[in-house]
Amino acid sequence: MKKKFTHTDVNGKVNMVDVTEKNVTLRTAEAYSEVKVSEEVFRAIKENNVKKGDVLTVAKIAGIQAAKKTAGLIPLCHNIFISKIDVDLNLNKEKTCVEISVFAKTESKTGIEMEALTAASVAALTVYDMCKAIDKSIVISETKLISKTGGKSGSYNFSDLQR
Repeated sequence: MKKKFTHTDVNGKVNMVDVTEKNVTLRTAEAYSEVKVSEEVFRAIKENNVKKGDVLTVAKIAGIQAAKKTAGLIPLCHNIFISKIDVDLNLNKEKTCVEISVFAKTESKTGIEMEALTAASVAALTVYDMCKAIDKSIVISETKLISKTGGKSGSYNFSDLQR
């Protein structure tokens, strides 16, 4: 039996899912990304001494903007109303990195995971862009969905996985 994919039509061509019959539910998602930097970059961010400006504030705004543009970036994503998006960036001295945490919320017929992941990814890319003149060996890693709630598939929590 041939598997039916959700994003293809009867001829196997790419197709955006029809969510007309789905119920509107409260949906949330949390995403995370990590930007590993050198001691020099870490110090410059901490001291707000990066030539392009305040790295953490600019990256936060970039993440918020990215969440709102997700449907325009990811081809098969639905355009949804975002009722809440929080992008938090924290400096972790032990790991010499910028930790990016995103929380997103909507009442919609489809999930908000991609918006949260897009926000985390673009915030991380913004940190890279703002700091690359100091050191290009910055590494973006650990971009992942931490949790989601709502919808037909229910809740998901990354920490429930055995890794």
